[in-house]
Amino acid sequence: MSVLIVVAIFAISAIVIAFLTYMDVKFHPEGTEAMSEIASAIRIGANTFLVSEYKVLIVVVIILAVIFGVFLSIPCAVAFIIGTIMSGAAGFFGMKMATYANVRVTDEAMETKDIGKTLKVALKGGSVMGLCMSSFALIGLIIVFTVFKYQLSVMEAVPNWCGIEFVPFSMTLSSYALGCSIIAMFNRVGGGIYTKAADMGADLVGKTEENIPEDDPRNPAVIADCVGDNVGDTAGLGSDLLESYVGAIVSAIVIIISIFISYSAKNMAFSEELLEKLYVYPIMFCGYGLFSCTMCLWYSFIKKPGEDPHKELNMVTWISAGLTGVFTLGWTIFKLMNMDFGDLPFKLGYMSPWVSSVVGIVCGIAIGRISEFYTSYDYDPTKRIALASKEGPAITITQGLSVGMKSTLMEVVILSLGVMFSYSVCGFFGVAMAAVGMLSFAAVTVSVDTYGPISDNAGGIAEMTGLGEDVREITDKLDSVGNTTAAIGKGFAIGSATFAAVSLMISYLYSFTPVTVDVTLDLMNTTTLAGTLVGAAIAYYFSGLLIEAVSKSAQKMVDEVRRQFREIAGLREGMVKPDYKKCIGIATKGALAEMKLPALISILVPVGCGFIFGPEFVAGILIGSTISAIMLAIFCGNSGGAWDNSKKYIESIGRKGTSEHMAAVVGDTVGDPLKDTVGPSLDILIKIMSTVSLIGVSVFKDFNLLSLFFK
Repeated sequence: MSVLIVVAIFAISAIVIAFLTYMDVKFHPEGTEAMSEIASAIRIGANTFLVSEYKVLIVVVIILAVIFGVFLSIPCAVAFIIGTIMSGAAGFFGMKMATYANVRVTDEAMETKDIGKTLKVALKGGSVMGLCMSSFALIGLIIVFTVFKYQLSVMEAVPNWCGIEFVPFSMTLSSYALGCSIIAMFNRVGGGIYTKAADMGADLVGKTEENIPEDDPRNPAVIADCVGDNVGDTAGLGSDLLESYVGAIVSAIVIIISIFISYSAKNMAFSEELLEKLYVYPIMFCGYGLFSCTMCLWYSFIKKPGEDPHKELNMVTWISAGLTGVFTLGWTIFKLMNMDFGDLPFKLGYMSPWVSSVVGIVCGIAIGRISEFYTSYDYDPTKRIALASKEGPAITITQGLSVGMKSTLMEVVILSLGVMFSYSVCGFFGVAMAAVGMLSFAAVTVSVDTYGPISDNAGGIAEMTGLGEDVREITDKLDSVGNTTAAIGKGFAIGSATFAAVSLMISYLYSFTPVTVDVTLDLMNTTTLAGTLVGAAIAYYFSGLLIEAVSKSAQKMVDEVRRQFREIAGLREGMVKPDYKKCIGIATKGALAEMKLPALISILVPVGCGFIFGPEFVAGILIGSTISAIMLAIFCGNSGGAWDNSKKYIESIGRKGTSEHMAAVVGDTVGDPLKDTVGPSLDILIKIMSTVSLIGVSVFKDFNLLSLFFK
């Protein structure tokens, strides 16, 4: 367990760095009184929403924890609660920093007129979310290991008091992962509905009807829009990637435990010493990844700032990935070189898990580059959308759909090759380690991603306080880069979700397949095939619910913004302030009301179908939903990012306010719920369904209506 101590030291050190960075940013001045007033309104709105959401979540968590305690075990219930606390805390602290950093970024741009120095403040703000995300995830995992390590002595299925058989430690770890996933689902779905309802309401009336600039203080929805950036793109993002991070680690550990049980039942060689080294391997990998990210972020804070935001952010990401590979290689050689791997399918011996992890790192970077190609206005796909805008919004939307759909091919090819290669090198454990590798340096990818909404808020504050074009030019450039980094972050999230979901499916198969039988699934089995079709449709139904939820809330927002422009005398002329609180209240109420059903689907579908149709049907659901969700998530993220940046490209070449700009605004509005609500929520959907299925299979493999009917 010495590895866990080292990782704990890395995590605590990262939290210390995050705290010091938090204080450093807070000591920076907020600028003018008007800037401080607007930032305070954003901060209060974000806190209000998150507190309201967490009140709903507490009830859900308590109910689920009681169910786990009754039907599974007390350790499962405790681990589940620990997961919710860690994920919720990471999202809360990261969002707090973002609401303080936004106005400091604006002030830095105003005072220095230097994009490099302004970038540094924004990245510092984002780094708190990134470091907290990885640190809290690892600390929670280490707590679960420390408290429940006695379960490691029981490595076979045992019955609980209800007579249900399960592997205690695997189930406890899965419960911890599910706790993280529940928070991620509510934060992503609730925050996504909030932010896009406000954004669409602000754009549809302000830009297209009133013909006023983006973030104009006369627009009643602008504060709600800025609040949404924090609750959806910061708190939601942090919880999302934390859930992916934990899911990848847990899937790798559960798979190696399942393999050990299976091999032991077949009297195949597999020492307990090797088992211990392998089940801490993914934790070690992420621990060194966090250490690498902390070093790189700290260095980026103290070095001379560069003038190219894209280059600066890419360098931090690539160097973190490279250092992670180097540090983990040393540990792999030191700890595994002399081990006997027996009958394990490790084609490259002790190097096999490391090579599989590096495959994940390479896949993550490649997916990020592809996302950048399709969403940055430095490249042709986005420029072609901008060019199409000359013909009106219909052509803008058509061209954006084309870009998003085409972007799925290469990313899916890379993911497929990654799955096949990692499996050929290290079996199912290799697939799980590829997910771990892809997320091992997530502290940096989340930091870079969170920098985006901070920069977006900074631009809004600059516009609302009437700062000069030179300031807005800096914040707009940072915001444009932020759209691309967000698309890259979403690519990492869905890529890692693919690897993790495959790993969790394998763990699921181990859970209901006799240990003396090789793990396989007959896709021609009509029960499995039917489940696959249903699973593929669930991802679309889930997406439709989210888009409908955004549409409902946005419609109420549009009505309110129109009402204020119509009824408040002097608002259009800028003589009086709008009622910002009314719009914040509409966005909050709409998000809290609409987020419940989509979130519950991810839990109820696999459990309900398991009790009715059995484990083979649920296995089909997991396959179908994973395949369709991957395609949808990539399409939504890249098309939405491309629409947004095509609008910014038109603005950057001085065509703001023209008919083509209006067409691009419509395209951006269509893309908003796709890239910031649907896309990010789909990867959480497939991982929650996989985790819930893994926990529930111990119950419904023996108790389901289909098996009882045909007995």
